[in-house]
Amino acid sequence: MEEMFCFQCQQTAHNSGCEGRAGVCGKKSDTANYQDELTGALIGLSRAVRKKLALNPDASFEHADELILKGLFTTITNVNFFNDTIIELIREVNVEKDRIYPDIMNYDVHHIWEDQEDIRSLKSLILFGLRGMAAYAYHAYALDYVDRNVLDFFYEGLEALGSEKSSDELLALVLKTGEINFRCMELLDHANSGTYGNPVPTEVPLTIEKGPFIVVSGHDLHDMELLLKQTEGKGINIYTHSEMLPAHYYPELKKYPHLYGNYGNAWHRQNSEFAAFNGPILMTTNCITPVQESYRNRIFTTGMAGYPGIPHIADRKDGSPKDFSAIIALARTCPPPTPLEDGTIVGGFAHDQVLALADKVVAAVKSGAIKRFVVMAGCDGRQKTREYFTDVASGLPEGTVILTAGCAKYRYNKLPLGDIGDIPRVLDAGQCNDSYSLAVIALKLREAFDLDDVNRLPLSFDIAWYEQKAVAVLLALLALGFRNIRLGPTLPAFLSPGVAKILAETFGLKPTAEAKADTEAMMQGK
Repeated sequence: MEEMFCFQCQQTAHNSGCEGRAGVCGKKSDTANYQDELTGALIGLSRAVRKKLALNPDASFEHADELILKGLFTTITNVNFFNDTIIELIREVNVEKDRIYPDIMNYDVHHIWEDQEDIRSLKSLILFGLRGMAAYAYHAYALDYVDRNVLDFFYEGLEALGSEKSSDELLALVLKTGEINFRCMELLDHANSGTYGNPVPTEVPLTIEKGPFIVVSGHDLHDMELLLKQTEGKGINIYTHSEMLPAHYYPELKKYPHLYGNYGNAWHRQNSEFAAFNGPILMTTNCITPVQESYRNRIFTTGMAGYPGIPHIADRKDGSPKDFSAIIALARTCPPPTPLEDGTIVGGFAHDQVLALADKVVAAVKSGAIKRFVVMAGCDGRQKTREYFTDVASGLPEGTVILTAGCAKYRYNKLPLGDIGDIPRVLDAGQCNDSYSLAVIALKLREAFDLDDVNRLPLSFDIAWYEQKAVAVLLALLALGFRNIRLGPTLPAFLSPGVAKILAETFGLKPTAEAKADTEAMMQGK
């Protein structure tokens, strides 16, 4: 088996890169290399599209657009482990490339991994940012929301990866990736709220009711809606897991009474929690981990998720809704879940809800009741060092409000942190896909306080990262002008010392340190 190289996620081996026969995520070397080949084919497709556009600026590329989104999304950590899916995508991309502009060469992505370290680092930032952005764009696309400017940038960015560029040119493209990703995140926000309504504060049960049951994990709200429709009136309760928790916050999903509660915590606990659930599991997108025997006969994938030997619920060729009958039938035969916890969990504080409280928030800041906002968004992971984020949340003074999104919140969203007046101290905006809300809240607070610089707000960033969507969000924040962001539990392995120095000196990007020291520094505005 050919060896691999991958350093795109936070858990990468020795914080330098996964090599050999398999990655820490469980991805085998052949899968990693097929993903590299797919990326090279996408660069080839981008070359073809850009050449065609130079000849015909009015040309359209609907199928190429879809392939770009699917191809990049497939290569994100913990999305697809199934070689057959990746090989088929490579074939489709090559066919479309040749149709658009014959005799265009694909690109060998190993040239990036073997390049001078600063060039490698900057190209990696762009590539991983594009992968993360593709996930957001794909979810919007599934709801029929597209932005031509966003789609066009995928071709621009991918073509640049296969070209000779200076460090300055690549750094400018890194920031443009962040700028375009903010537009993409805005698009997804409009797609979700335009389809399902603006999220509202919601108390979600953590208890177990009578079955049968299905638990849904991943991120895709459209798949959740389809399943809810097909289980309506059939006596089957639907539970969310990990990043699907925010499905409970949307009015058009809340209206289904059998969307009952949340089971479990962040993605990395699925081995034990899926085993305990006892019923069928639907994995809609990332983050799927290597499937264990304890639940192998009960898990299904759909969308871009895929795993060898696991049933996949595919889109239907005639355009009709996916058929979830197999998972529904299985639900009727399974024993009830093992209870994990009691009580409730509260969320649904996206930008629309927080801005509705703007007058109260501003008054609380002016009175001194709120001393600081701390953005603690992003991804969770299995490392023990991530207890840092629990320690920070526990150690923040009572006058602080935590703004969060993503599964990092499971490190602190069940702590008894209380309220400031009637403002909860943890304001959960939703999925990592909803990080747009956190940026909007900060920008609107700047306006409310009539400040010329968002960095003059009583606001700190303490971000947990794991995979490429978090990279895309980081680049968006930098492009928007946010400075002095803490990132942990480690800085990305793909940041060379030279690029890390540029980001530190230019943007104040810094690694997380010891929880108490970081907490004290943030309260001092450092």
